[in-house]
Amino acid sequence: MIIDGKKVAFSVLEELKDKVKKSVKKPGLAVILANDDYSSKIYVASKEKHSVALGYKSCIYRFDSSITQGKLIELIHELNENPDINGILVQSPLYPHLDENEIIELINPKKDVDGFHPVNVGKLFAGLNPYAICCTPKGIMKLLKAYDIELEGKNALVIGRSNIVGKPIASLLTNENATVTLAHSKTKNLKEHTKKADIIVSATGHPRLITADMVKKDVVVVDVGIIRQFDGRLVGDVDFEKVKNIASYITPVPGGVGPMTIACLMENTYELFLLQNKGQI
Repeated sequence: MIIDGKKVAFSVLEELKDKVKKSVKKPGLAVILANDDYSSKIYVASKEKHSVALGYKSCIYRFDSSITQGKLIELIHELNENPDINGILVQSPLYPHLDENEIIELINPKKDVDGFHPVNVGKLFAGLNPYAICCTPKGIMKLLKAYDIELEGKNALVIGRSNIVGKPIASLLTNENATVTLAHSKTKNLKEHTKKADIIVSATGHPRLITADMVKKDVVVVDVGIIRQFDGRLVGDVDFEKVKNIASYITPVPGGVGPMTIACLMENTYELFLLQNKGQI
């Protein structure tokens, strides 16, 4: 079965839209774009579009390469103190001369809509409730739940150890009682691990890394990779056309995990809005 990320994301967004309509106050999301990356600009535009469609207050701060670390720090402090801003997102990567880690650590954890602040990361790894969970891993968990995919006791393989996807999804799967293996670029004989996996989450950015001969029958495959080929087509980490004939469930690229990332960003903003207003909306 093809896991339809667009359908599940639409459901999440429609539910949020209904909640916001009934609210006197409105959630506020601030996005900081301090890079020249084309994909980042497209992504930020999509965030702005969804924010407006949901009735959120959307503030986009775009900077050229003259922006200094000091000015960015000043902005973070201002946004932390602004009661109309409930979520702060710093679009990665920043210009090379800027210290991204310092900027993220300065964000109020209760406004850290991306779930990247050390406080939120620590809460997640400790099995506690973060103020916000990283959007892509959260979206993956929502997809698995939407399709009633059993996690408890299953062998789950996560390929990729980034702080954005790999490590947090490994934690979330562990918290659901899956037996998790975290593979990465230094893992030897990857096929040996993929063959044993009941669930594979691949987030490497290497096109068609996972081939049909590497997976067992009825495996669940979540493909987080998204790579644009020379001909303009988008592909993932998985050889979709061949692996889909073996898997019980699989996410397509595009249309799988991607839409869920945006939907969960919007959901995180609303949840932080509720937290900061203590439910008085």
